[in-house]
Amino acid sequence: MTDLDRLLDFAARSRLPEGGFGYLGNDGRVLPGRPVETWIVARMTHVFGLAHLLGRPGADDLVRHGLEALTEGPLHDPRNGGWFAATDDATKAAYVHAFVVLAGATATTAGVDGGRELLDAALGVWQTRFWDGSAGLAVEEWDAAWTRSSDYRGVNANMHGVEAMLAAADALESAHLATRAVDGPGELRAQALRSTERVVHGWAREREWRLPEHFTVGWTPLPEFNRDRPADPFRPYGVTVGHQFEWARLALHLRAVLPEPPAWLLDDAVGLFEAAATRGWAADGHDGFPYTLDWDDRPVVGARMHWVLCEAVAAASVLAEVTGDQRYREVAARWRAYGEALFADPATGSWHHELTPTGQVGTGTWVGQPDAYHLAQMLLIDGRPVRGSVAAGLR
Repeated sequence: MTDLDRLLDFAARSRLPEGGFGYLGNDGRVLPGRPVETWIVARMTHVFGLAHLLGRPGADDLVRHGLEALTEGPLHDPRNGGWFAATDDATKAAYVHAFVVLAGATATTAGVDGGRELLDAALGVWQTRFWDGSAGLAVEEWDAAWTRSSDYRGVNANMHGVEAMLAAADALESAHLATRAVDGPGELRAQALRSTERVVHGWAREREWRLPEHFTVGWTPLPEFNRDRPADPFRPYGVTVGHQFEWARLALHLRAVLPEPPAWLLDDAVGLFEAAATRGWAADGHDGFPYTLDWDDRPVVGARMHWVLCEAVAAASVLAEVTGDQRYREVAARWRAYGEALFADPATGSWHHELTPTGQVGTGTWVGQPDAYHLAQMLLIDGRPVRGSVAAGLR
């Protein structure tokens, strides 16, 4: 049994009989008492869509289970449209909606019934409620009735918006589909390019690859945001090392599908990757990547997050495919071996989501092993052709 087989067995245990997928604990079972969270349901649906593309038995049923939860269950708002953040949170968040688009796109690429309908609906909400054409970026969140928009703007949701737009474009193109939400794949890729240019070629490059994550409503950086809550799981203070790797990889996925990609996409991907690798690795004297650094490259939150390492390995793997430079393949193998030695949990088949700098299981930011998204993509990207999306690379 492969690492991917064990991970998918673990992921399947998140299935909830009442619909959707639950948050998994360190014992590989759904944690009782938690609400159903849309980002987990959408990410797990995406993972099972990738598994279906690989021909894994039963994966199509799990994808349909996720699609039903996202279209017919309590997470969807039938009155006002869009998706609540969770069964106990009526916020309409860009981060959540990006993953709903991703789930619909992957299910469409995998040819699962219901995927196209979800993709069409989710793209419609993204384009009308979140995408701000004047800024070239998405707004952050709304109330349930779409009457009040938050003054906060963030890069994390926009990063996953780029991922979602690339996956949606691939899905529409592969199935020769039209949708009312956009003119076609070209429009979605143009949006992804605009966001990437502003974030990576703008803010990150201007600050020597120290990317600000938090902004005012007018997109002025807020470098001190959440200084008093530095370990926040979605909006931490300072430089988030894993996002540097993630943006580097997404720039290369975007480059792969543009007819005339600008040269800066590769240059900036290399710059982001090298900065994250050299400033992040063992920044506090212990192997691994701290969660965050301050603006002088000093560790702030020293916890080692599994997703940061997964994105580092995935970015190195994609750079190896794109450049042919063996150095990237070697560093990907070395970092993955470190992850398998410290993060891998043989009892569950997944990886611990958080470790202390010295390798003990931590809970400062993440409790349990919530989902399989980052690890599954890391395992699937390795050695495969670079396309706009992971799903297109498998197809």
